[in-house]
Amino acid sequence: MAIDIQLDPRGVRFGAAVSLLVALVAVVLGPTLAGLLVTATLALLFVPGAIWGPQSTVQAALFKTFIRPRLSAPTETESSLPPRFAQQVGLACAVVALVFGLVGLPVGFFVGAGFVVVASFLNAVFGLCLGCEVYVGFKRLVAAR
Repeated sequence: MAIDIQLDPRGVRFGAAVSLLVALVAVVLGPTLAGLLVTATLALLFVPGAIWGPQSTVQAALFKTFIRPRLSAPTETESSLPPRFAQQVGLACAVVALVFGLVGLPVGFFVGAGFVVVASFLNAVFGLCLGCEVYVGFKRLVAAR
């Protein structure tokens, strides 16, 4: 069972912005060697968040060290469970992009990496976490049974 930790939502959005930048570089480079290396890096950035939660990512460490001390206290917090699920979805999409790129199927590469770009953009810019919404929808569906 995953431990539920309360997170500063600004940190989650910062993490999404970092993921967005890395995913954009991957898409621009395409399924070339450089693009595949960037995509592998993107997948690795998702691993700690997918396993232990977004509070254990490199992005979270950067936020806690350089950004959070310059901000006022958060007015609200959020559960770490939905963003953890979103990290798992991001990891899956990055791995799909990497595998398709490695086997020479560029369309699959661009679909997988493109999904990370779109989801990260929505979270970073608008605070809309697609993975979180799917998680909450599943929880409601299970509770309704």
